[in-house]
Amino acid sequence: MTHRRRLLVAAAAAWLLPLQAQAQAALEQIMARKTIQIAIPTDFPPYGFVGTDLKPRGLDIDMAGYIADKLGVKLELVSVTSANRIAYLQTKKADLVISTLGKNPEREKVIDFTAAYSPFFQAVFAPKSLPIGAAADLAGKTVGVTRGAIEDLELTKIAPPSADIRRFEDNNATVAAFVSGQVQVIATGASVAGNMMARNPDLGAEYKFVLKDSPNFIGVAKGEDALRAKVNEIIASAKAAGELDRLAKKWLGRPAGTLPD
Repeated sequence: MTHRRRLLVAAAAAWLLPLQAQAQAALEQIMARKTIQIAIPTDFPPYGFVGTDLKPRGLDIDMAGYIADKLGVKLELVSVTSANRIAYLQTKKADLVISTLGKNPEREKVIDFTAAYSPFFQAVFAPKSLPIGAAADLAGKTVGVTRGAIEDLELTKIAPPSADIRRFEDNNATVAAFVSGQVQVIATGASVAGNMMARNPDLGAEYKFVLKDSPNFIGVAKGEDALRAKVNEIIASAKAAGELDRLAKKWLGRPAGTLPD
């Protein structure tokens, strides 16, 4: 290697070191400013929504508060949508994203993920007075579902022949059919069901059994390994203490169950 090339390599290494340090600085910055900025949904009940007191409420908001408390820092909530939540993480407008974020190969190219913290599922819901614990119990009952949705595909696989599956063109129509009594049972996603039950408490509806489970993960900026490790430590502790089950039961009507690391 020539003297000139050695100088160029040394200069490049010196330039990269501050960038590498900066990439790992999120946890240190959070602890130094004693505040963590966490992106959350406010339009996706029961995970995140605006309550009657005009304050954010929901499972994701509770989880954000839990992490801030365990870090011993102040929580600053940042409202995001499904479209901009990853961009907020990449542009450092948020330290973490807790917003019903599923993990897939495309997203893993641009951000990192912690262990799962909550379930996201499609399930069967019905009044508490209706004894249903498995697909076989749908025999002879009318079940509303949105045509072509994941829950429609999963329900069709396991429903007994005598179940009367009535398909509607969108979630609003499916929910309306259940609320009005056109169907006895509804198969839908957790967020749709959570919103429906919050708006119609007199229905006495509850979770019966799951059709398909796909957990939520917390998003971390690429390369922030120290922060990711710390959050994973908090999630593992919450899981062992039953806190993840408590939050899922509170907001989704069922325990978190087995979540992937």
